[in-house]
Amino acid sequence: MKFAKTALALSGVLGIAHCLPAISSIPSVRRVLFPRLLGVGKSGHIALTFDDGPDQKSTPLILDILDEYNWKATFFLLGIMVKREPELAVEILARGHEIGVHGFEHKNHLYRTLPAVISDVRQAYDVIARTTGATPTWFRPPYGVLSSSSFLAAQMNGLTPILWTTWGRDWEDSSTPESILSQLSGGLSAQEHRNPLFASPTLLLHDSDCTSEISMSKATIGSLTLLSDWAKNNSIQIGALRDHFK
Repeated sequence: MKFAKTALALSGVLGIAHCLPAISSIPSVRRVLFPRLLGVGKSGHIALTFDDGPDQKSTPLILDILDEYNWKATFFLLGIMVKREPELAVEILARGHEIGVHGFEHKNHLYRTLPAVISDVRQAYDVIARTTGATPTWFRPPYGVLSSSSFLAAQMNGLTPILWTTWGRDWEDSSTPESILSQLSGGLSAQEHRNPLFASPTLLLHDSDCTSEISMSKATIGSLTLLSDWAKNNSIQIGALRDHFK
């Protein structure tokens, strides 16, 4: 009986330890406790990031727009998508952008075992590095939910975890270019009001709808033109994460 109680208590402690990092997925918590993880960088600069690609339906169009505005971005790639579109993963780098690891499959790490998470991140890292010839340095977990397994897997592969400051919610079925910009700029305004450091955020958009039930690429692509106008009006530079913390 004593052993059973001890095992149960240990199981509870391990469960808490596994889930505790997930509090960083709560915006109000990570704003206060984890500004670096939140993606707060140097003043006057916005880091533009995309998740879930590469995707032949939308990534090339986004790359063309980024070229037009002379912007660089960080693309968090899914290993399974890189296997489907290896040439497109290479093109992202060829156009001067940065790549990060988003996992092999888009599954929440809170509900996966430690071996499964370690295997998933390693598999993603390997296929991305092998396909592109580049060494990823950033890691963003699926759904932006970190577990203790996520941190360990990232550390084992030399990856730095990063989430985001604000997002466009471009995966919602009601999203439009205007609503995406409203989400982005509204989040920026609120964060600036609380703390001037948040004037230098990391933005999250998606260059694939492979994990969404809707086709969101048209709204996402349209929002970039509006974002360009907004950035110019506010004298903000837009670039990749590699230039965000200097």
